[in-house]
Amino acid sequence: MTTINAMPARPEPFRIDITDGVAELVIDHPPVNALDCAGWHALAAAIDGLGADPAVRVIVLRGEGRGFCAGVDIKELAAHPQRIVEVNAGNYATFRAVHRSPKPVIAAVHGFVLGGGIGICGAADIIVAAECARFGVPEIDRGAMGGGAHLQRMFGVQKVRAMYFTGEMIDAAEAWRLGAVERVVPLGGLRDAALALARKIAAKSPAMLQLAKEALNGVEDGDLEAKYRWEQGFTLQAYMSADSGEARAAFVEGREARFA
Repeated sequence: MTTINAMPARPEPFRIDITDGVAELVIDHPPVNALDCAGWHALAAAIDGLGADPAVRVIVLRGEGRGFCAGVDIKELAAHPQRIVEVNAGNYATFRAVHRSPKPVIAAVHGFVLGGGIGICGAADIIVAAECARFGVPEIDRGAMGGGAHLQRMFGVQKVRAMYFTGEMIDAAEAWRLGAVERVVPLGGLRDAALALARKIAAKSPAMLQLAKEALNGVEDGDLEAKYRWEQGFTLQAYMSADSGEARAAFVEGREARFA
């Protein structure tokens, strides 16, 4: 077993183990696996590194604690709103690293899968979910945009818009019914289920797997990264508004937002 920590001089919000061709990257940043600007950039670099590592054939992404990933650190942005550009860049780099990785990527998710967690899932090749997983894009209640391009890779257009406009979440059973999730398992069996699927894929020809990933990306409708980049322009526009500032302040302070 090989253990890697990207940028060892700084404690990273994740850890990586590589065994028998399967790389397991575990986000572990209590309390809710929400990553700051530096964390997103480090995550992108680590996923890129795994994609270039000849010892890796399949990548499994999962999280520890209360949920898979709650997205960006809203408290960081509330304190430093000017960092939105760099946070956007880190999100973009991470989702691109997953989607464009030459290796198949499996997202093994549990608990809340929000914002950036949706971006990771929507960019991944396969999603395995624990029964407790709940998927959502609460950006509209946080004064931001983003996630629609990746959510639309998981669900149909009207379902995406209902989730986007309301900020409401759906559970793993509904995500499976709608075709976004490959398998739903008890929480205690999530890691084993994801690794079993990864090992099955890793047993295939590495050359054929990389050709298959490139071919499948090439036949998708539209350019996922370009669509997400379009969305990010509206996130920046949203952050310039008073309503966005109020939404973020209300979230940090744990109260209802008050819009004029």
